[in-house]
Amino acid sequence: MQTEQKHMEIVIIGAGALGCLFGALLAAHASVTLYTTNSDHARVINEDGLLLTGMDGRRHNLALPVLTAPEQYDRRADLILICTKARSTGAAAGTAEQLLAADGLVLTLQNGLGNLEQIAARVGSRRAAAGITAQGATLQAPGRVLHAGNGATVLAVGPGQDTAVAAVVGLFNRAGLDADISHDVDALLWSKLIVNVGINGLAAMLRVPNGTLTEVDACRNLLDELVTEAMAVARALRIDLDYEEQLDRVHRVCRQTSANRASMLQDVLRKVPTEIDVINGAVVAKGRETGIATPANQFLTRMIKALEATAGQRVST
Repeated sequence: MQTEQKHMEIVIIGAGALGCLFGALLAAHASVTLYTTNSDHARVINEDGLLLTGMDGRRHNLALPVLTAPEQYDRRADLILICTKARSTGAAAGTAEQLLAADGLVLTLQNGLGNLEQIAARVGSRRAAAGITAQGATLQAPGRVLHAGNGATVLAVGPGQDTAVAAVVGLFNRAGLDADISHDVDALLWSKLIVNVGINGLAAMLRVPNGTLTEVDACRNLLDELVTEAMAVARALRIDLDYEEQLDRVHRVCRQTSANRASMLQDVLRKVPTEIDVINGAVVAKGRETGIATPANQFLTRMIKALEATAGQRVST
């Protein structure tokens, strides 16, 4: 891994809303290449550039190279960000293994549990790291992304990763991404999971932006039930969290990303599979392991799966 003062070679695998947002913000400070299997999205960006609408409403058109196959990349990346859906983690990790420099780092910013383990199995634990972000983004159309919410990004440091992770944090901060370091990966991932448990599935089910979930009492009550169950499971697993602060944190993220369409809502609107299994479904599974009842999360998981199964029969207004 290069030191933070040097120009990093970065590949972002998963050029969806979040991947494009990070690519756009990092492009002025590093050599950024996007990687996607969506050929239409790649073609638009390669031909017309990536159009980012900032939170202030200003539009920025950025020329970013986009790859659709590993052999198109003729260098080795110092940093690979994986921003794919969890169902694509295995494939993304395999691609990362082909593109990564010997002393490079693969950083997952994905939702849910289990992604870091899959990545480490391909590139080695010392070259695999996990982070969380409260940045909000919406993919409006191929090549068009809205920056819909601004929040902190935190990266976990594993054994032997201090220098590499510090370099990435420095880069993120220079790019305007408020970034910090944690030394407890389990606590970090569960803190992000709890936020997603409260927001993602519920926003998808109700078809509302994040802010509505705390602005409307009926929505907030449901959110609080989901989060409370997840916290009970985390306690049973002895995850080291500030439990008094978690619910307030979820509410705060809703406010900070009030205009954002949660990633699961975007999936439901596009009629594609969601990440419910690694978010609310993960709470249900861990609840079974620990003997903690999770009825709200179980019901929401089943409802989202029913939405997925009936995408083709959905009634439109």
